This record gives sequence, structure tokens and C-alpha cells, in this order.
Amino acid sequence: MATAAAARRNTRLPPEVNRVLYVRNLPFNIKGDELYDIFGKYGAIRQIRLGNTRDTKGTAFVVYEDIYDAKNAVEHLSGFNVANRYLIVLYYNKARVQMRKVSSSGREKELRDLQKKYGVDGEDQTQGRK
Repeated sequence: MATAAAARRNTRLPPEVNRVLYVRNLPFNIKGDELYDIFGKYGAIRQIRLGNTRDTKGTAFVVYEDIYDAKNAVEHLSGFNVANRYLIVLYYNKARVQMRKVSSSGREKELRDLQKKYGVDGEDQTQGRK
């Protein structure tokens, strides 16, 4: 058994693999304890952060102590059915999140430029009409 664990540690992992998992498509009423039960089967968990705002409900971050446990969880829990919802389990990618922030601020600038070009202030114009 010790040789199998040593062999596992010597395997080279892809660069996107890390200890932090991003989980989507969770039931809105799932509790942290239930997530610990589901994800804890694959190794020691350091932290779970459950989305609690309107935009983040149904998502969570799961942080494992060991990268190999996280890899095992992704392999086994992607597509796992919880309350008639199939989980989407991904490795957290910081670059992708930063790119989204940059692209959204770029879109906001583009929108402001178009508003200025066409003389629109962005307010709802239908309110005053009858």
C-alpha cells in the first residue's frame, strides 16, 4: 500500500490541477455539512465556501489539504447527482476569474462610449411616456 501511495506522489499532474475546486449547479438549499459529507469521502478538507448571494447561490469553493485528493474528487464527483442536479466540479483558475473581471470592465467602457456616441444616458426612457 505504501508503494502505491509513493507511486501516486511521483506522477506528474497537469498544470491546471490545484487544491481548490469550484463547484457549480448545487441545489440552492444545500448546507455546508452536506458538502463536507459528499466531498470529505475523497480526502481531508481544509475549507468550504458556499455561495450566499443571489449571484453566487448554487456554487461553492472546496479546498482540500492535498492536491491528489482534489484531483480524485474532480474525477469522481463531476456529473454526480445531488437532489436531481448534476454537479459541475472544476479546478479553480485564478487567471480565468481575473480575465472575466477585465473583460467585464472593458464591456462597461464600450457601453459608456456607445451611450455617449448616441446620446443615451442609460436611464429607462419609457417611464415618462404614456
